[in-house]
Amino acid sequence: MSANSWTIAAARDALRKGEISATDLTMACLTAIDAGDALGAFVHKTPEIALDQARAADARLRAGDAPSMCGIPLGIKDLFATRGVPSQAASNILGGFKPEYESTVTTKLFDAGAVMLGKLNMDEFAMGSSNETSCYGNAVNPWKVDGRKLTPGGSSGGSAAAVAGDLCLAATGTDTGGSIRQPAAFTGIVGIKPTYGRVSRWGIVAFASSLDQAGPMTKTVRDAAIFLQAMAGHDPKDSTSADLPVPDFEAALTGDIRGKKIGLPREYRMDGMPAEIDKLWADGAAMLKDAGAEIVDISLPHTKYALPAYYVIAPAEASSNLARYDGVRYGHRAKLAQGDGITEMYEKTRAEGFGKEVQRRVMIGTYVLSAGFYDAYYNRARKVRALIKRDFELAFAAGVDAILTPATPSAAFGLGEMSSADPIEMYLNDVFTVTVNLAGLPGISVPVGLDKQGLPLGLQLIGRPWEEGDLLNHAYVLERAAGFVAKPAKWW
Repeated sequence: MSANSWTIAAARDALRKGEISATDLTMACLTAIDAGDALGAFVHKTPEIALDQARAADARLRAGDAPSMCGIPLGIKDLFATRGVPSQAASNILGGFKPEYESTVTTKLFDAGAVMLGKLNMDEFAMGSSNETSCYGNAVNPWKVDGRKLTPGGSSGGSAAAVAGDLCLAATGTDTGGSIRQPAAFTGIVGIKPTYGRVSRWGIVAFASSLDQAGPMTKTVRDAAIFLQAMAGHDPKDSTSADLPVPDFEAALTGDIRGKKIGLPREYRMDGMPAEIDKLWADGAAMLKDAGAEIVDISLPHTKYALPAYYVIAPAEASSNLARYDGVRYGHRAKLAQGDGITEMYEKTRAEGFGKEVQRRVMIGTYVLSAGFYDAYYNRARKVRALIKRDFELAFAAGVDAILTPATPSAAFGLGEMSSADPIEMYLNDVFTVTVNLAGLPGISVPVGLDKQGLPLGLQLIGRPWEEGDLLNHAYVLERAAGFVAKPAKWW
């Protein structure tokens, strides 16, 4: 088993015992990345930075000063600002942009001794569910069926493909409506979206500021606990960052959920849900029951309004956030004709720089925020959001410890198969995940089985706010009971 396929926990133990150096571990990953170009996962490789950081990690390991992430090679989603390294959010409008600063998340990871292998592919400005809106081209799922290239999900598709394909030990992702959990489910890995405010958003390119949250994408639940601990914490530079202590998430993995109450929301039984997803859900509930949990039916009555509310609120915030990309200060600027003024510069720059999906969402957002429609759409969506949050609060107040749902409505689909004339087909991929962002709750996707084609399927657990440790422990029990160890056959 080559070192690049190790878990964080296994690599940490081997590094501390001196069985492998951080430099050798990093080299194993860099070799895998070069051999994995067909996956389209890494879009900016940083081997020199990686080897410098690995050598520094080796020095810390020798000195006995080694946090859990010391020497661990990671991929960083292209949404995180990394000093001196292209940070484009997979958009042409940020072509050539190299920040002069480091995001809080990457700063924390580097302070903990982690190694950056490079930047990862994603949907443009994190807008998409299939990694097909990227200026770099598609990321490809390492899992393959009948020779078809499949989506790794989105928007953190490059992160999911890189972790599932063993190009890195783990990766950062961001989740605005399911962008960590859906790709994790599609690629057979673990992805956790923490409570809104648990991880700083400073230095992460904004999509929808009240929904965005960064989190880890890993091979196991234990790895997610280790990684989240390094990412989390209060940041005075982010006004929405919670000033709360970060518990020891790994210590929370006791494997004991006896007496815990797991809710199954009846509203998540969607019309036309594939029988395989329904069976997976029932099997997951049975696994948790066997571990001593009590399974209860619950109601989240406003679930059916979640997708429409999300696709009003998220584009509204995006249209505001993306107004800063105008060709004036940084990134792409269109060539102007004689006599063109500032308005023409804005129009031409944005027309050239933004892709079709980003343009669509900016236009929707601007429309719902416009004077005649603000109350009809945006204000109404905000009220619905409050009702969705209240549904969860009532369920937790009634003693529910965690909620079990499917992570996605299907297994991974083929690249190009969903890019039909109707974008709503693609938006339906978020049907089980957007409620968690609207309510600001932590959610995790755990791989639990394979469908009849042999593709991975995941289940989602939703936890109480700020109780990621408890949520990770439920996920740990589910992971152990499911015993998912399948890996994609290497074709790339």
